Amino acid sequence: MILHTGNRTDIPAFYSRWFAERLRDGFVLVRNPYDPSSVTRYEINTDVVDLIAFCTKNPAPMFQYMDLLAPYKQYWHVTMTPYGKEIEPNAPDKAKVINDFKWLSETIGINSVGWRYDPIFIDDNYTVSRHLERFEEMAEQLRGYADVCVISFIDLYQKVLRNFPEVRRVSRDDRIYLGKEMVSIGKKYGIAVKTCAEGNELAPFGVDCSGCMTAEVFEKAIGCRLQIPSGFKSSRSECDCVLGNDIGQYDTCGHLCRYCYANCSREAVKRNMKLHDFRSPFLVGNSLPGDKIHQARQESWLDMQLSF
Repeated sequence: MILHTGNRTDIPAFYSRWFAERLRDGFVLVRNPYDPSSVTRYEINTDVVDLIAFCTKNPAPMFQYMDLLAPYKQYWHVTMTPYGKEIEPNAPDKAKVINDFKWLSETIGINSVGWRYDPIFIDDNYTVSRHLERFEEMAEQLRGYADVCVISFIDLYQKVLRNFPEVRRVSRDDRIYLGKEMVSIGKKYGIAVKTCAEGNELAPFGVDCSGCMTAEVFEKAIGCRLQIPSGFKSSRSECDCVLGNDIGQYDTCGHLCRYCYANCSREAVKRNMKLHDFRSPFLVGNSLPGDKIHQARQESWLDMQLSF
């Protein structure tokens, strides 16, 4: 199975020590975000975990624990955008993240890393032309280290509008123009452009619209086919991504990006970060009266007869 860490928070950036302890202890406890007393226990060992998936703006804090990750296949999405501190107040310097991405690509292989340039929004400062300029600057620096870039356009969730009320949806004309130009730029530097949960409107222009964490992506990282159980259901219907089994928690990402869909407010994040204990099997807090712990159904999905 695939163990996800990055759909609700950024574990490498803020909770790498905690995750290292989870790797050492061999399990993690995860609260259901919609029923907090319902707790899932995931075993973390190579018998059942075929790959660990990360999504981060700052992979570097995890690098000191790469020896603990070495037994596992991995896939890292690293997000690098053109936005400044007024949008991403706690994200690290982009030049440093580019260098960290290169190190990661060299260490675990180009098939195990992907660049994310998302979400895209347009305003008077971050214009279409500025996006294309910065996208090309980054693509040129990542040539030979990244062969895929996932783009998406901002979704106006209620959490997003609460923290970023002035943001506007990107028009169809701008989406198509950006998509076409980014594909052209990507070809210059050996980087394919993908979208996820954006429909197929950019497919005629050379964008792969299947998703960002599909079985094919993970199979390339692992080096063999996956036999995903027939009853497995992804947590999202808009793409072909193999999602679910995420060990993160909402309202815990300290980047505090204004466009974030996973944080309700700065106050909620600060409150949860104060409750974090790297020794706890929970990302936030510890066990509570009334908790009902159930064991996740876990099994290897590897088809060892079909390696490549």
